[in-house]
Amino acid sequence: MSWNPALDPHCPTEDAVDAIETVIVPRARDLGGFEVRRALPAPRRQMVGPFIFFDQMGPAEFVTGQGIDVRPHPHIGLATVTYLHRGAIHHRDSLGTDQWIEPGAMNLMIAGHGITHSERMDGEARQKPQSLFGIQTWIALPKGAEDREAAFIHAPKADLPLMDGEGKQVRLIIGDAYGSRAPVETPSEMFYLDAILEPGAALPMPDNHEDRGAYVLEGSVTIAGEDYDAGRMMVFRPGDRVSMKAGPQGARVMLLGGATLEGERYIWWNFVASSKERIEEAKEAWRAGDWQNGRFQLPPNDDAEFIPLPDR
Repeated sequence: MSWNPALDPHCPTEDAVDAIETVIVPRARDLGGFEVRRALPAPRRQMVGPFIFFDQMGPAEFVTGQGIDVRPHPHIGLATVTYLHRGAIHHRDSLGTDQWIEPGAMNLMIAGHGITHSERMDGEARQKPQSLFGIQTWIALPKGAEDREAAFIHAPKADLPLMDGEGKQVRLIIGDAYGSRAPVETPSEMFYLDAILEPGAALPMPDNHEDRGAYVLEGSVTIAGEDYDAGRMMVFRPGDRVSMKAGPQGARVMLLGGATLEGERYIWWNFVASSKERIEEAKEAWRAGDWQNGRFQLPPNDDAEFIPLPDR
């Protein structure tokens, strides 16, 4: 689609830098030749809109015969959005979904009452070197959707709105922003964008959502005279008009947010819920291991092993 005039930047001046409520420095974790940087949840900020989990995966390079192997594991009360910049991940789940996740595509897995999935770099892909670079987020579900049926929705890159012009390429992954809407229905009001900015290009934050944040994935941006390098998440005050300008090397930024949820959420392992009781029920269901008739089943094409319940 053509460039949307609503993206013309309105740059803040003077003390507008106060629009930044929180700056988050992600925690890095080495998973054995594969680094993950977690920005959400953070000590001072659990969620940005409904986004309760935000992991940068890589960049990582794997030699022939290597790759990630995340065995089947359960989720409740959330939806995952997996979005890759490089590489490919083989997703299988207990619904029978068998989908390769590739760069630029949107992959939404709604756990609801319960789902089990695995994530691997397997098959023929293991016969050559592989790269991996991307973001996985969790979206906490509204209370009315916590027990809904599970689902998996894939939208190819070509189906996602692209706003291209004035030194900016902005792809709308999910939700609505800048007068456009992505093709996949969302559990609640939200937006999630992948913005590639040439050096000096300016981009305003969407102003139609209550909660908004930006994560610098590559390069750097300047907001009201302050520079923010890769690996920083800025969370903005509701209602303030904010614009960012790419640094001398350009920038790649993930923009996210939406309406705040009704009340806090509890997180334990892979479970998100509005009450501790829901978490305990999910623990017992996974521990029981009744894959035929229980709450959780294993993916039909990846059921030889699974991740056990943590001892904590």
